[in-house]
Amino acid sequence: MKGLKIIQTPARFYPSVGGVEYAVYYLSRELVKLGYKVKLICANEPKSSLKDIEGIKVERLNYIGKITNTNITLNLPYRLLKEDYDIIHTHMPTPWSSDISIFISKLKNKKTIITIHNDIDKHGFLPKLLSDIYLNTFFKILLYLVDKIIIVNSEWEKTFVNTGNILKRYKNKITVIPNGIDLELFNANGNKKLEDILLFVSTLDKHHKFKGFDYLLDSLKIVVKKYPKLKLLVIGEGELKNYYSKKANYMSLDKNVIFLGQKNQDEVVKYCNKASIFILPSIDIEGFGIVLLEAMACKIPVIATDIVGVAREVRQNNCGIIIKPRDSLSLAEAIIKLLKNPKLAKKMGENGRKLVESKYSWKSISKQINNIYQGVIS
Repeated sequence: MKGLKIIQTPARFYPSVGGVEYAVYYLSRELVKLGYKVKLICANEPKSSLKDIEGIKVERLNYIGKITNTNITLNLPYRLLKEDYDIIHTHMPTPWSSDISIFISKLKNKKTIITIHNDIDKHGFLPKLLSDIYLNTFFKILLYLVDKIIIVNSEWEKTFVNTGNILKRYKNKITVIPNGIDLELFNANGNKKLEDILLFVSTLDKHHKFKGFDYLLDSLKIVVKKYPKLKLLVIGEGELKNYYSKKANYMSLDKNVIFLGQKNQDEVVKYCNKASIFILPSIDIEGFGIVLLEAMACKIPVIATDIVGVAREVRQNNCGIIIKPRDSLSLAEAIIKLLKNPKLAKKMGENGRKLVESKYSWKSISKQINNIYQGVIS
């Protein structure tokens, strides 16, 4: 069924950066190679005039603001009503674009698919109140209407605290398909020289506090007692960057923690190949943890918490160390263990590369998505 028209509606798209944005980009690129006609409709954030990216058509809509990190694009319903397509594929956890996409597509009798990249949780009284209202109203309607549900986290029944019980009612619609990575881009360049360098990658804003950076700083205070020259490289920008910088200074870690700012993927690869350990100490609602795969593809041992979507495979394949969330002491002990055992760290890095090569190429992932498309359209 080549030539099918697919519309995807992420909240944002390249040049916006993040796990969902990259996942949609790589999936769309592979779908174009498979013969699909792919168009994205998203908010124009950050502002961009790019309308064609490697055969992917992109339409960017103005938005009037955000509610709980969701761009409100009032023109989205009208644009979808005017579009001709066979399947709409939308993405969560950004409700506005997902709900509108499914509702409008059902009015047009089009096939609908949603990928849920993460649990839904909001901090603060008003965001949490709105989230609770949404989950008990529109979210349930959306799940009832949609044809297929893709969840990237195989452990969603255990880790999706806020949406898991609702999703269980629709298990007959659910297929688990993880995100993938670009194995050509993320690759170890030659033999890695293991040094005392840690790497953390995340947007540094209030919506990403669940990445657990506070706990990483707390653990670092313990580690530097044994490794005073240790460096933690932090890639990312956001309104909390100054807060974290001041906290690091207050903890006398200013010489150990280096904030690098936002970096593109090519630059991230370069830093991956300088680092000896990659850390993702998420404390809640971590849907998948694609940055872990990117690090493992560069043969870096990883440390993560057991709520990360690939945690079980990291443990089973001996690619790193898995700890409990919110445990700075265990995190410090894991860092020290890998720094003290470079042979173990190297072996874990090699195991990580083998794992992502065997299971997480976007070519492989796109074939699984293709099977979903063919199933709903037949």
